[in-house]
Amino acid sequence: MQTKLQLQVSPQTALNETLLKEEIKQQLSLKKNSTLHVKILKRSIDARGRNIKINLSVLAAVDEHLVSEKIIFSYPNVSNAKQICHIVGAGPAGLFAALRCLELNIKPIIIERGKDVKARRRDLAAINKEHIVNPESNYCFGEGGAGTYSDGKLYTRSNKRGDIEKILKILVFHGASEEILIDAHPHIGTNKLPQLIQNIRETILNQGGEIHFNTKLIDFTISGDKISSIKVLSEKGEQQFSVQKLILATGHSARDIYELLHTKNILLEAKPFALGVRAEHPQDLIDKVQYHCGTLNEVIEKRHYLPAASYSLVHQVGGRGVYSFCMCPGGIIAPCATQQQEIVTNGWSPSKRNNPYANSGIVVGLELRDFEPYKKFGALAGLQFQKELEKNAWVFGGKTQTAPAQRLQDFVNGKQSATLPKCSYMPGLKSVEMQQVLGKLIGTSLKEGFKAFGGKMRGYLTNEAVIVGVESRTSTPVRIPRDKETLQHPQLKNLFPCGEGAGYAGGIVSAAMDGERCAENCNVCL
Repeated sequence: MQTKLQLQVSPQTALNETLLKEEIKQQLSLKKNSTLHVKILKRSIDARGRNIKINLSVLAAVDEHLVSEKIIFSYPNVSNAKQICHIVGAGPAGLFAALRCLELNIKPIIIERGKDVKARRRDLAAINKEHIVNPESNYCFGEGGAGTYSDGKLYTRSNKRGDIEKILKILVFHGASEEILIDAHPHIGTNKLPQLIQNIRETILNQGGEIHFNTKLIDFTISGDKISSIKVLSEKGEQQFSVQKLILATGHSARDIYELLHTKNILLEAKPFALGVRAEHPQDLIDKVQYHCGTLNEVIEKRHYLPAASYSLVHQVGGRGVYSFCMCPGGIIAPCATQQQEIVTNGWSPSKRNNPYANSGIVVGLELRDFEPYKKFGALAGLQFQKELEKNAWVFGGKTQTAPAQRLQDFVNGKQSATLPKCSYMPGLKSVEMQQVLGKLIGTSLKEGFKAFGGKMRGYLTNEAVIVGVESRTSTPVRIPRDKETLQHPQLKNLFPCGEGAGYAGGIVSAAMDGERCAENCNVCL
């Protein structure tokens, strides 16, 4: 007999197979000597009260075994396939578009401006230690895209845009833990993502696809209503390739692609996005608040059974949303500039989420009306706004990758911090008045938001926390339009704008699903 059950148990019970089976036997009124096999289907934490509970969906089998499903994906070899699809960008959208191309017997050829994951590490180290930004290889550009070194969060609300379970199973097939199939907010960890990305690369190459690193799209030729060829710049110099289908999956930071399209009068649209700061607290403080602990010893005790606590906060200020974004418990603030003269921050966590700090983007939602002073830039108005704020942060930080920062309570009170707390941001911090960096609109909205957060989450508004600027790449400020059905650009019938960079995704899973959809439409739209 097999039965599905919904349980709410203590963290201790959830982690102890014997205790969990005893709980299930009681619920099913089974004899103690009954043979019980249990498979956890879904798991989430309910931390709303002092007695924290774990919600479980389980499959229980009485006096019979549960058969474990082995996750296997079989991809055909496409070395000699007649259909070819060029994919610009090897982030989640591009890689999953390539995997879907394999399934559809289309040969994918990926063009990636950055390096492979192993070579990329040296350039990340150069940003942290020497303050040198390689514009082609950094936290945003390179194999795996921005997702490789920005945490590996897999939670998405985009359940109508594709098969989330399939995406997660493909990740498991390529090396992710099966835990991501169970957890309500699945997470891989920055330390584990590079190997997984490398495994996906091997699948694509082994089945006849191509991946060209250090190869940058610099131009394209239009014939009629299609792109007939692309020009790339690589270590071999400039090269031109004929194209049948082109998936553009360049990510939210490939500004040169927007500018290239703009100069060729290809239709683009300005898009709302959000800007703000990274707020970093001691993880123990967040645990104490979220897990309702009175003492540090109680924090330590609860953390034996529970993960590093996270939070989600939102408040309306003058009709604008001020909210937490990409919260990283037990994480690190990373320098994510793609040019030398800018400061950009993001956050990530390792798989164990065991660093001593918790950080989150705290951002202000911006609307198209806010870009009115930049209207001469047309569809790139929001992009110009974004660029100027990042340049301002670079200037205030001392014209290196040192980031401008301020203690949280000092920021709210309009007081420059005499000292700054320890922080995970490796290039270092410089104490400034962040209002000057952010400007009146964003700075004032953030102050009001932080005041409200202090009321919603006791202990949050503290000078133990530091805000670091700027968090500016929450999403692209430009959308590349496409037909809702065919996913083709309205002017170019073989161009498929895809993923975060085109304005149609907001994370690894949603970008992966969008990549699959674009590949499927490449197969349909001949």
